Amino acid sequence: MTLMPQSEASLDDWLAYLESLHASEMELGLDRVMVVYRRLMPEGLPGRVVIIGGTNGKGSTLAALESLLLSGGHSTGAYTSPHIRRFNERIRIDGVEATDAAICRAMAAVEQARRNVPLTYFEFTTLAAFWLFREAGVAYPLLEVGLGGRLDAVNVAEPVLSIITGVDLDHTQWLGNDREQIGYEKAGILRAARPALFGDPDPPASVTDQAAAQAIPLRVRGRDFGGEDGHDGFSAPQQTALAAFGMLGFETGQDALATLKEAPLPPGRFQRLDGTPPVILDVGHNPQAARWLAKRLRDIPERPVEAVYGAMGDKDLEGVAGALADVIDGWHLAALPGSRGLTAQQVNDRISGTIPDDRIRTTRSVSEALASAREAAGTDGCIVVFGSFLTVSEALALLGS
Repeated sequence: MTLMPQSEASLDDWLAYLESLHASEMELGLDRVMVVYRRLMPEGLPGRVVIIGGTNGKGSTLAALESLLLSGGHSTGAYTSPHIRRFNERIRIDGVEATDAAICRAMAAVEQARRNVPLTYFEFTTLAAFWLFREAGVAYPLLEVGLGGRLDAVNVAEPVLSIITGVDLDHTQWLGNDREQIGYEKAGILRAARPALFGDPDPPASVTDQAAAQAIPLRVRGRDFGGEDGHDGFSAPQQTALAAFGMLGFETGQDALATLKEAPLPPGRFQRLDGTPPVILDVGHNPQAARWLAKRLRDIPERPVEAVYGAMGDKDLEGVAGALADVIDGWHLAALPGSRGLTAQQVNDRISGTIPDDRIRTTRSVSEALASAREAAGTDGCIVVFGSFLTVSEALALLGS
């Protein structure tokens, strides 16, 4: 195991230490993290906590709600994951990323409280974010669930409002093989008699049944607020964030609507980089996200659309490819690192039954895939980079953005 960082340690030193603390990348369960949480802040995380879970759209919903709260002069803490360019993206206070020095102080505090309790990377960083929010005295800690909900580390906090953006198939080896099982896990962030939002018109029965059993006033998009994605020019995450803003007791009139119109999306959410050809970056990595991406790509004027695609082995590659088969003209497959990352040939083997072989090119890296896609797109086409946060992160670094 890496030695515990000393007082002069850098953020990179701390992150290397965290990676060495636990034998596995993730281990669902609240027992260990709850012990350290109670030592770290016996009175709990202060402020009006909002927990945001769901299969897709969590980060976008959080960012929109953060913008609305900041526009009203309310202090916020935002905790999201994973990051794309640098770790500091995961923790924002009043819209500004936490500094290396602040994060290091928080990690030292968690380490002191941890003693011999083993924590995963995510559990440790979650508690570090909580510590920073308490120290800053933020009024509205906004917490994005990392995986699932019921057993996710952020769920040790007590929310005044819970948001589930939607439920679809992803992380099935952890959460279950159908929407009902996954919905049950995500509904674990709900609290008895406290308000909740569901950001999709079709909640699974496992969510609505739990809400009914616990007397939770659950508002559903399309029934109690908002409408179809794109209704009145707003996306589903924006509609959900606006409804959350109202449920927190604030006016949702013209000022709030104007703020939403100007609110930036998090990086990697249909992020367009102008150039010849232009590049669109999207972290979508499951079939639901791929269907949303396909809808957006159909509306762009450039053709052909050439994809740089890298994926993790635990994802539904066949479902993703099927959702995008009729809108992407060429697939330039990139290898990804790590134990879960697939080689380009492994990706090819998974999607070749869905995508014709003459539309697929395998490469050794994101860099090679970008070069291949750029050549195929020419001056009239467009490149879309998607499939994983890692794919987008590496592409952004290579593109200098």
